[in-house]
Amino acid sequence: MNTKYSAPPPTHSYADIRRVAFVKLSAMCGRYRLTAKERYMRDHFGLHEDLAWSPRWNIAPTQQIPVVRQDRDAPRRTFSLLRWGLIPYWAKDRSISAKTINAMSETAAAKPAFRDAMKLRRCLIPADGFYEWLRIGAKDKQPYNFGMADDSVFAFAGLWDRWRDPAGTIVETCTILTSRPNSLVADVHDRMPVIMRPDDYELWLDPGVTDSSRVAECLGPFSPTLMKKYPVSARVNRPENDDEACAREVQIPSTAQTLF
Repeated sequence: MNTKYSAPPPTHSYADIRRVAFVKLSAMCGRYRLTAKERYMRDHFGLHEDLAWSPRWNIAPTQQIPVVRQDRDAPRRTFSLLRWGLIPYWAKDRSISAKTINAMSETAAAKPAFRDAMKLRRCLIPADGFYEWLRIGAKDKQPYNFGMADDSVFAFAGLWDRWRDPAGTIVETCTILTSRPNSLVADVHDRMPVIMRPDDYELWLDPGVTDSSRVAECLGPFSPTLMKKYPVSARVNRPENDDEACAREVQIPSTAQTLF
């Protein structure tokens, strides 16, 4: 079976995406990339289907993003596209999604927007890099790329939900969990996305595990010794820029380098 997944047209305008993205850039994880080859993702996540994915270098909130879920009725994992920005099944409208692109791992099990998803609807969100911004002045921020030391694909801890809009259309959405930063990220930001250890994938995805406390140990900061970071250009600030240049390492001004 070959399933074609290419980036669909945004459901919101780029102005809407920028508005949501820039609000979140100062808070938690608001931008990442997924450029891994399909066979690497298939093998890494133990998928039972061939897939086609167009590389994305600058994924922003409100866009459709890939997730890996466990099939409840069969021993297999599935790869599908969900809208980034979780809309709880009980929400009256989709406006809440502007505030739910991230969920704090320390409190998600108690928050109404995420509580049921933590019990019943956990997922993996494939990535091979994410961006965070360091404030270097009153108005300026320097973006950095973070990823694995060997440039391999990895997974954020995610939650998903299914919401029915007023017209009766089912909309599936997701959020990325965050934690306190490890020592590599802490120099740039006070939060980081939860990166899952591959050994924890099975537990995290297991639909039979409905006690949130059982998966809590999966949600700590990822080992900084397995990661690397480097500065990238401000090109990544604009979500309409979605090409390899967004993740290319750049030299930063000496004034910014003295902050470390």
